[in-house]
Amino acid sequence: MSPSTSPRFFTEREVTRHCTKDSCWVLLGSRVFDVTAFLRMHPGGEALILSRSGKDVSRELEGPPHRHSENARRWMEQYYIGELDRDSDNDTGELQNLRERRNSTKQTEEKTTQVTQKDDDQNAPYNLCSCVDLENDLVDWRKPLAWQVGHLGEKYDAWVHQPVDRPIRLFGNPFLEASTKTSWYWVPVVWLPIVCYLSWSCFTTLAKGTTRIPITSDFSVMVHKYTFPLLFMIGWFLWSFIEYCIHRFVFHMKPPAHNYYLIMLHFLLHGQHHKSPFDGSRLVFPPGLASVVVGFFYTILNNLLPDIVGMSIFVGGLCGYVVYDMIHYYLHYGSPKKGSYMYSLKAYHVKHHFEHQRSGFGISTAFWDHPFNTVIPDEKF
Repeated sequence: MSPSTSPRFFTEREVTRHCTKDSCWVLLGSRVFDVTAFLRMHPGGEALILSRSGKDVSRELEGPPHRHSENARRWMEQYYIGELDRDSDNDTGELQNLRERRNSTKQTEEKTTQVTQKDDDQNAPYNLCSCVDLENDLVDWRKPLAWQVGHLGEKYDAWVHQPVDRPIRLFGNPFLEASTKTSWYWVPVVWLPIVCYLSWSCFTTLAKGTTRIPITSDFSVMVHKYTFPLLFMIGWFLWSFIEYCIHRFVFHMKPPAHNYYLIMLHFLLHGQHHKSPFDGSRLVFPPGLASVVVGFFYTILNNLLPDIVGMSIFVGGLCGYVVYDMIHYYLHYGSPKKGSYMYSLKAYHVKHHFEHQRSGFGISTAFWDHPFNTVIPDEKF
């Protein structure tokens, strides 16, 4: 709800009616929030919010067991829909007064909308979500953001780590914009057939018994076909380390405040994901961009190791990448069962987005956060 519009008023009975997955409201004092869209995103799962639907969640936000971050509180403001009218009851006079207030509020909102949006495209993505102050935000959300963020300078780092629940448009050119978006299913569709083919090719080649690793000019060791699963898992493990390094040292580099192009590059690579972490069209890597990175690591392994050995490790790493991208998507949109491994990963990753942006860089596993001292402190949800 825009700050310029008058709040709507709801009775307690109206609020308590909204207690299902299709419509879930909660209270913060006398303020009413429609958190239906957030149910699947909540790191603690849907059940925690549904069990408190229609109730005041102020105590839960403060904790224990978990005190919500400032970003989480700011995020919740996007779902604000009005105020609770505690003085109203069921008698006809009060209900009539409430209806009159709502009608007055509705008329005010309609007038405000006509003034502020008369020149806007009503079907534009920025009209589908709230709640960014379009007049006072550091960027103009009505225009592509890629060319604007570089001008933020020293303000960029703080701005990009204040997440919002709305789509982002990066480019004005439709082709460029479309090339930055990818549905999750394209990752397994493109890469899993390649993983299967290369795995079969590596195993059958090793089965011929002709692959040997030279130790000295006079001595070499034969690579047995049953070593393929081991080489495959080595590649998967190697990918988990690469995943951590890319996320920490590339995606979370802090670009120099004076460098327009590095800020823009950071935003395109990862900043836009932290600004809009639940934009489902940008949660996985476009295959075209991923193929450049995949080709780079294939070239390195092919030059360092005997051909089929390098290929066996490479295909394991490629499979690890596919699993990583699928896990990342699920951590944002899935609802894992409480107590499961995926539940803990989801809570861990959401805390990375909302509170601990300088730690918690592991996504498919938190293993590498331990030796590099970037573990997010453990909290219960």
